[in-house]
Amino acid sequence: MAHMAFKTPPALTVGFDLDMTLIDSRPGIRACYQALSERTGTYIDADLAVTRLGPPLAEELINWFPAEEVAAVADLYREMYPTIAIAATPALTGAREAIAAVREAGGRAIVVTAKYEPNAKLHLAHLRIEPDAVIGDLWAEQKAEALREHDAGVYVGDHVGDVRGARAAGALSVGVATGPCPPEELRAAGADVVLTDLTEFPRWLSDYRPARA
Repeated sequence: MAHMAFKTPPALTVGFDLDMTLIDSRPGIRACYQALSERTGTYIDADLAVTRLGPPLAEELINWFPAEEVAAVADLYREMYPTIAIAATPALTGAREAIAAVREAGGRAIVVTAKYEPNAKLHLAHLRIEPDAVIGDLWAEQKAEALREHDAGVYVGDHVGDVRGARAAGALSVGVATGPCPPEELRAAGADVVLTDLTEFPRWLSDYRPARA
């Protein structure tokens, strides 16, 4: 059995959340909610809605629409989204460098998000960010399914839901304080590491790898 000790650790896979972790989706989502409000004739406080990004779309729409209309309105929103929200959405500072740091370390970078998968892919293509895989439509503990499937050892996100997903997958949880959850809330939810933003990620990763090995 002794030879097992020399086994090389498997290549590191790092998962990233999308909204408010890799991209500042507030301007695009705000514009899309405003357009949805006009299309449906229903009031939506778009400024309030973008302060609580992270959970699935239906969890926001239920605040503005009757329950029986939410599914149809969500479909309409997703259909309007590409023409309204993609071009308006920038990458967050350090996002490209964070993905590049994983690659330079010989690892794989994947995106696991609650966002509708086709729209998540449109954002990344528009910003020329090219992860190894993009898995959408998963929120909180559901994210663990994709993280386990891709053998992700680390998951980076801005929301307590991302911390819960990482923990459910047995992955190290790295919180970034660029979304709605302040550092103390991420720590209280069980984040192993909390960074101010992704510009701190490459240095953290270079310290983490030797420790992991």
